[in-house]
Amino acid sequence: MIQTHTVTAPDGILDPATGMDAVTLRVGDLDLMSSYYESALALTPIEERTRGREVHRVLGRGTVPMVRLIATPDLPAVDPRQAGLFHTAFLFDDAPTLAATVLRAAQDPRSRFTGSSDHLVSEAFYFTDPEGNGVELYTDRDRSQWTYDADGQVRMSTLYLDPNAYLNTHLTEEVFAGVGEAPGKVGHVHLQVGDVPTARAFYVDALGFETTVGSYPGALFASAGGYHHHIAMNTWNSAGAGPRAASLGLGDVAITVPARDDLDALVARLSERKLPFADDGRSVVVADPWGTQVTLALPGADAGELLGR
Repeated sequence: MIQTHTVTAPDGILDPATGMDAVTLRVGDLDLMSSYYESALALTPIEERTRGREVHRVLGRGTVPMVRLIATPDLPAVDPRQAGLFHTAFLFDDAPTLAATVLRAAQDPRSRFTGSSDHLVSEAFYFTDPEGNGVELYTDRDRSQWTYDADGQVRMSTLYLDPNAYLNTHLTEEVFAGVGEAPGKVGHVHLQVGDVPTARAFYVDALGFETTVGSYPGALFASAGGYHHHIAMNTWNSAGAGPRAASLGLGDVAITVPARDDLDALVARLSERKLPFADDGRSVVVADPWGTQVTLALPGADAGELLGR
């Protein structure tokens, strides 16, 4: 029986200590995709489990899970026009670690480099993995350098960032040689949705994120605790998309909240809106309006718990 605690989250807002966890991808070729993330992002396999016909493999840096790959070879390929994943954004602590990871990704012939940008709050490089999933590699500027509009929203932009100049400035042989030992984590997840107002009603009003940038054309950025964004949603490729068909690509967006109180507050918001969910005591699982699974869980989950979800 699940014990109910006093709800402490104010005004339906997620706790400031909320963060992101390992993203789940359904993949057609597990060995190809696993070797890609090992080579291009310097991730290492942490744990693996077979569930029926599916093989689940968790990869990360050290003991921190960053991606779970589920082998589901019978599913159709990713459709870039449907709702789902725009990219998974992997966050690194500093510019040298980012530069070393970017070079690893660029040197892998299976990568497709799609651009680099100075977003004012962060510096980012973009790739596509072998099965069409977007990947962002980034580092944040210190929050003291962020600026805000008159209405309190974070100022973000998409300015040109010269990738060669960035590598020349920040890359060192020492960091490159040991990049797999440097910390990393999922910083945010950027989604494709059918329309922004419906996405706002789910991710902001129901889940409890706060809008950080609502003026960007065709997109919405939201976070907990004043971060520039933990979740982004856009319609650039997917305007008007309906519920997702079963396919390869995004399987689950994982979010970590500090305490059971936060899950209780979430359950109350979902119940009020009559949104179906599953609650096992440590995690709440719900689907967004396009069928993308979102899991909000307590901290401390290791690879074994992740594989058990």
